[in-house]
Parts: sequence; structure tokens; C-alpha cells
Amino acid sequence: MSSALDGSSKGITFFQWLILGTLTLTSTLYAMSMTIANIALPQLQGALGATQDQIAWTVTFNIIGTAIVTPMTGWLTLRFGQRRLMLCAIFGFATSSILCGQANALPELVIYRVFQGAFGGPLVPLSQAIILGVFPRRLHSFATAVWGMGVVCGPIIGPTVGGYISEAYSWRWIFYIIAPFSLLAFLGAWFYVRNTTHNKLSKLDWTGFISLSIAVTALQLMLDRGNRLDWFDSKEILIEAAVAIICFYIFTAHILTSRNPYLNPWLLKDRNYLLGFVLVFIYGTLNFTPLVLYPSMLQDLRGYPESIIGLLLAARGFGAFMGNFLVLIISKRDPRIGLALGFIAQASSCWLLANFDINMTTAGVAWASAIQGFGVGLSWVPLTIVMFSNIDPKFVPEGTAVLHLLRNIGSSIYISLTITIVIRSTSINYSDLAHFINPFNEILLFGREMGSPNSNMFFDLSNLSGEIERQSAMIGYINAFYFLAITGFLALPLIFFVKSFTRGKES
Repeated sequence: MSSALDGSSKGITFFQWLILGTLTLTSTLYAMSMTIANIALPQLQGALGATQDQIAWTVTFNIIGTAIVTPMTGWLTLRFGQRRLMLCAIFGFATSSILCGQANALPELVIYRVFQGAFGGPLVPLSQAIILGVFPRRLHSFATAVWGMGVVCGPIIGPTVGGYISEAYSWRWIFYIIAPFSLLAFLGAWFYVRNTTHNKLSKLDWTGFISLSIAVTALQLMLDRGNRLDWFDSKEILIEAAVAIICFYIFTAHILTSRNPYLNPWLLKDRNYLLGFVLVFIYGTLNFTPLVLYPSMLQDLRGYPESIIGLLLAARGFGAFMGNFLVLIISKRDPRIGLALGFIAQASSCWLLANFDINMTTAGVAWASAIQGFGVGLSWVPLTIVMFSNIDPKFVPEGTAVLHLLRNIGSSIYISLTITIVIRSTSINYSDLAHFINPFNEILLFGREMGSPNSNMFFDLSNLSGEIERQSAMIGYINAFYFLAITGFLALPLIFFVKSFTRGKES
């Protein structure tokens, strides 16, 4: 493989290497920001006085910010040019990261995380577009592979570094650490990225953009606050649901009747694109959700420090790294094979986690995390191949925007749903298990002789209550992982309906 890479790298100028290094660093920083904050969620929860569902907002709204802005990358590039957009995005990303570290209240942190996601959203598609423009077609595969290593390594570096930093210093430094590297990326973009021609008169479908943004935001607010406000018994939830439905209707009606819609609905007429449309949403549900569940489960129930949790999450990144290598071999034959194996691996890892008990081992969690990452790496490339197998090349940028939009929306929705499952299951099971603590329980009558607490001592009753809550929470996580596993397995029948093709053409 090294000889192949050496051969592929011949003819690359020093200037091209500098651009490739700058864009790889930029993509790595963005990929790190998507995972590094998850490590400190339990610490953030205590520092900001938030509950488990509230602290998840720092993740879901960061993803929503990314999801809303990413489809605008094409228009922003036409409007401002590649260099200006890259510099603005890096500067805004670094500034919002610093502000995240300075936040003193949950609402502040959520707002700054939205801006971090919004400014970071264009970085990956813009970096890829610049690479394809700077390098000749014969070097596209090599340059994209080198750049892609940053996207793959980000989820490995982020949890590992974030775990040690948050444990040694505080959660604030997981955001501060991004700033100096962002400065290097900014200087590299300033000196080496050249601006493209831009059209100040280029238009954006503002009706489609605004209606979709409001709809997604209202839906996310409803899911995040529903459990706390008792769902539709709350006027706020009813208003948010109504706003989401109305804005989704406006968005759908508008894109079906507009000449230049924000997202082209007629692409869904192609069967493979339609199936990919659904599969990428399911892929998103499995992508980031376990990263939110792991830290709170491992620290609250097992007392793991952030550094160890970071290493366990990094195992997922190593799995994704291996999946990316294997998929290059599998996809040459039939992308559906890699797609099916990828979803099986992701769903199986969640099923494996659902069969753990409170005495889960470090090795078991690392193995499940690595399998989950392996499935992520194995299914992403085949998913994009399937989705764009029959699409006209001129629609690929727009279709790519849809792909990232659906992946991020799927992640944010399922993070909220699984957190709700954990909280409600914990409450219900605590109530059920507490019924066994009564004077008629024979085990309690013999007290310490049978290893049970003495019900006459307040201290022992407090410990018993804590253990019941701990066991109840574990049942909640088990239910959440079963929910994710079933979702992953539901994707498998859809893959059988994908039209067979070879090298992008239907056979």
C-alpha cells in the first residue's frame, strides 16, 4: 500500500501539499468538536446544574446548527467565494468554541454550541470542494484519501484528548484547546487557499430555508422538552408541535411549486436515491446517539473517569478507521454488501450493549464501541454510492447537502428520544423495584446475616435507594440500546430493494 501511495503522490507540488495539510487540519478540528464535548457531559451536568435531558441540548442543538447551515454551503460559496467563506467559517468556529468555554449557564452554552455547529457546518464540504478543484483528476483519489484521514482521525483524537483534559483541568479546556489549532488552520487558509469567482447576485430560496429551519428547531425543542413538560398536556409543546407541522407544510408546498427550491424534491423519483434518503436518516440515528449515552452510563453507573471514557470512545474511532479500509475492497464488488454489513455491525453493537448488566467490563464496552465504529466506517461510502448511483452529476452537490442534513437530523432526534427513554424507564423501574423494600420481604427480616442492609438504619436505606436507582437507570440504558438496535435492523429489508449496479451504472 505504501508503494501505491508513493506512486499516487508523485507530481504534487509543495503548494498543493500545504493546501492539503491546511484542509486536513480544518476537517480534523471539526470532526473533533463533534465528539470531544460528549466526554464532559457528566461534568457539564454538575457544573451547570442541569439534568440529563437538559445537558443533551448541548449536543442536539450543535447538530441542528450544522444540519441547517450545511445545505447552504453551495450558495455561500457562490455568494462569497471559497477563500472568504473558509476564513469566515474558521474564525466563527474558533470564536464560538472559546465562548463555549466561557459559558456560565446552560442557555449560554447551548447558544454558543449552535453557532459552533453553524460555522463548522460548511468546513467539511467546502474543504472537499477545494481539494477537488486544486488537484488534477488523476490525484483526486489520493488527495481525498489523505484528507479523509482527518475526518476519520478526529473522532479518535477528540475523545482521547478531551477525556484527559477535562479530568486534569476542567470541561472548559475541551473548548479552549480548539482555538490554537484553529489559528493555524486560519493562517493556512489565509496564505494558501485561493478565492474563486463569486456572484453577489446569486439567490437563495429564503422561503424554503427559513421554513425548514423553524420546523426543525421547533421539532427539536418539542422532543427535548416534551418529557419534562409532560408532552401534550403542556401548551408549550402543543405550540411547538403546531409550528413544526405548519412550517414543514410550508416547506413541502414551496419546494414542490418553486422553480429553484432550497432542496430539489424531484430527485426522490429515483428509487436508489429514495432508499438512500431513508437509509441515511437511519444511519444518522445510529451515528452519534451512542456517543451521548456512553459517558453518562459509564460515569454515573460505574464511576469511570473521563480519561478512560475517552479511550473507550476512541475505540469507536479505531473501528471506523478499519471499516474505511475494508469498504474499499467490498464496494468494488457490490456496495450493497458493505451497506448491509455496516448496518448489521451497528445494530449488533447496540444489541450487545443492551445485553450488558450493571457489572459491564471495560473490555466489553470497548469491543462494542469498536464494532459500532466499524459499522459506521463500513456503511458510509456504500451509502453515498447507492444514493448517487443514478443521479445526474449536476445534482450531486445538492444531493450531498441533503445527505448531511438527514444524517444530522436523524442524530439529533434520536438523541432526544433515547434520553427520554432512559429517564422514563429509570423512573418507572425505580417505582417498581422499590415495592420490594417492605417489612414482608423475608430477606430484609434477616438483615446483615444475609448481606442485605438494615432497614432500621437511615444510612443503609439511603444506600439501598441509591442502588435501586442505579439498577433502574441501567434498565433504562438497556431499553435505549434495544431501541437503537431494532432501528438498525429495520434498515436491512430496505437494502434488498436497491437496484443492482456496477461502477455507478445500473446493470
